[in-house]
Amino acid sequence: MGAIGGLLILLIVILLIVSLWKIFTKAGKPGWASIVPIYNSWVLAEIGGKPGWWGLLMLIPYVNIVIAFYLYYLLAKSFGKGAGYAIGMILLPFIFLPMLAFGDDKYQGPPVDNIIGELEE
Repeated sequence: MGAIGGLLILLIVILLIVSLWKIFTKAGKPGWASIVPIYNSWVLAEIGGKPGWWGLLMLIPYVNIVIAFYLYYLLAKSFGKGAGYAIGMILLPFIFLPMLAFGDDKYQGPPVDNIIGELEE
């Protein structure tokens, strides 16, 4: 039973890596960046329209949870999706990330109407 569970987890991890690779290439970033720890958070922040150092905030305990949610929100907005899709990516990434990666969605660029941008204006 443990071997089956381990194999299932391995398959899910591979699915998520392949999905992120495809999402990164759709956004014009190098796909290999999805497998490099820390750098993938940097690139994810850039895809969402934030400076790369926002990805480094993922290294701070408790802050990383808020930043991860926000970066997934920005990722969804960058592909023309809404907050509901971002919640789906957070709760069920093994379903929503492949849908984003292998679907017909096109990268539209960083969202203009992000939360921080609204507060700065």
